[in-house]
Amino acid sequence: MARFIAITGTHSTGKSTFLQGLETALLEQTPDLRVARVSDKASDCRDAGFPILRDHTVDSTLWIMASVIRGELEAALHADVVLVDRPVSDALGYLEAAHQSRGDAIPKPGREYLYTLARLHSRRYDVVVRTVLDSSIPLGPGRDTDSKFRALVDERIEAVVGELGMASIEMRSSGVDERAAEVLGFLAS
Repeated sequence: MARFIAITGTHSTGKSTFLQGLETALLEQTPDLRVARVSDKASDCRDAGFPILRDHTVDSTLWIMASVIRGELEAALHADVVLVDRPVSDALGYLEAAHQSRGDAIPKPGREYLYTLARLHSRRYDVVVRTVLDSSIPLGPGRDTDSKFRALVDERIEAVVGELGMASIEMRSSGVDERAAEVLGFLAS
């Protein structure tokens, strides 16, 4: 049975870079280990015609969550470790931030449905690393440049992780190597 390592956080906080380094370290430690990655689904969501970022909806959030879950299931068919870049908690954090920035509320039935799905699914993650925004680090190329929205997403993802009861390892920009060692130690046990 595959083990699932998820990294959650707002955009341009080092999630993909962290997972790349973690994957390299895992394969150096255990060369025959089968590692798979599930990447961010937001661009695919937008390309399918759904709104994202500040325009996120219950439906676009469900599309992303279902795509992530599908990706995890498919990856686990042939992997010992599945690295998840943006687990289901991220989609909820972006939805919460979108509604807060627009000054409206998520429709209650949609919110209950999404949180129930996320709460049940998030139990699958063996380790969750949550990045903490360091606004002094510049945005990556092609990223949304609204720093207020980026910070709001960071705040909302932290709240979502708490509401879902997901135990997480906090990762700041200065503690990447320590968090990687912690995750590797967990996998070795």
